Amino acid sequence: MTEKSFFIVLLLLFATSTAFAQTETRPRVRDLGVEVGVLPPGPLNAITDVAGVRVGQTTLIRGDNIRTGVTAILPHGGNLYKERVPGAVFLGNAYGKLAGSTQVNEMGEIETPILLTSTDSVPRVADAVVTYMFNLKGNENVLSVNPLVGETNDGYLSDIRSRPITPEDVLAAINNATGGTVEEGVVGAGTGTIAFSWKGGIGTSSRRLPASLGGYTVGVLVQTNFGGNLMIAGVSVGKELGQVYPKIASAGNGTVGHPARETPDGSCMIVVATDAPLDHRNLSRLAARAMMGLARTGSSETNGSGDYVIAFSSSPDVRIEAGEPVYRPKELLSNESMSPLFEAVIEATEEAIYNSMFRAHDVTGNGHTVKALPLAETIDLLKKHNAIQTK
Repeated sequence: MTEKSFFIVLLLLFATSTAFAQTETRPRVRDLGVEVGVLPPGPLNAITDVAGVRVGQTTLIRGDNIRTGVTAILPHGGNLYKERVPGAVFLGNAYGKLAGSTQVNEMGEIETPILLTSTDSVPRVADAVVTYMFNLKGNENVLSVNPLVGETNDGYLSDIRSRPITPEDVLAAINNATGGTVEEGVVGAGTGTIAFSWKGGIGTSSRRLPASLGGYTVGVLVQTNFGGNLMIAGVSVGKELGQVYPKIASAGNGTVGHPARETPDGSCMIVVATDAPLDHRNLSRLAARAMMGLARTGSSETNGSGDYVIAFSSSPDVRIEAGEPVYRPKELLSNESMSPLFEAVIEATEEAIYNSMFRAHDVTGNGHTVKALPLAETIDLLKKHNAIQTK
């Protein structure tokens, strides 16, 4: 038995015999031997594998009814207003509040950090981002900035009407943003979210193309708060665990009744970063493919699910200097070079969603409890269907 196999066996034995408490570390999906797709991840298997990208998070857990937070994604560590990045927003289902999205698609660029939070806190977070940008050195004469702030609704586990996010919470997430390992699960903007009726949260993953295909990296970060029928690596986990949508109740006379009260509505925010030199048009195409990763997990993308993708290139070769009359990118990938990146973003999105759930723990708040994905039962199903690779 190899060292890796021994580790996996120990992990499986532990998972099938021990209930994970909130203070215990739960594994990422790849830690269990589940390999999503064919492309290899980056060293961290995170959005921060893309050079220059930073992530910061503020988590608010107070009393018995505040379970929310803020997650900040910085395309680079400089002044984003002065040195903008090409960007695009794809609307899977636009039932949501993504502040700043129309200007991004009109101008093809992102000029502030990207923030994720709770639905009703979007205006307050956007205001704090404006303050942050105005206070940056070199921005003393700036009169207008376009804060890019997305959300999901965490009102089941948190008192969403109280809008507890403060400017200090937002600034802390931005100022503390770093490269390196990204915390996942019940953290930041994922603190109060729900996915497939289990606890959702923040998740991330990455893919790196081989040198023969350019060697580029694609990283994804998700905020999961949506429903459907959970599939993990092709295995119908939701169906086999009895958590399906729609749930049809018997009317008592052999006819089909109304769906159960449990709703698959919610939202999924997907942030895609790459170091490939792409412009707005091809970033739009890349963002659209992320929805295929969402679909692979079993999302129903229902009427009340706001599913958005924000994509940007961190490549210094395509930075946009504010005020310059001519935009001269050093190089841009051709359309023919996009297909491997499409595969990369599909795989990374799928795995990031799994990580958001595997890393989450049970949460009680606002009078409700949401259980984490049951590890022992899930591992048994994945083993049964040969989705866990033990080399």
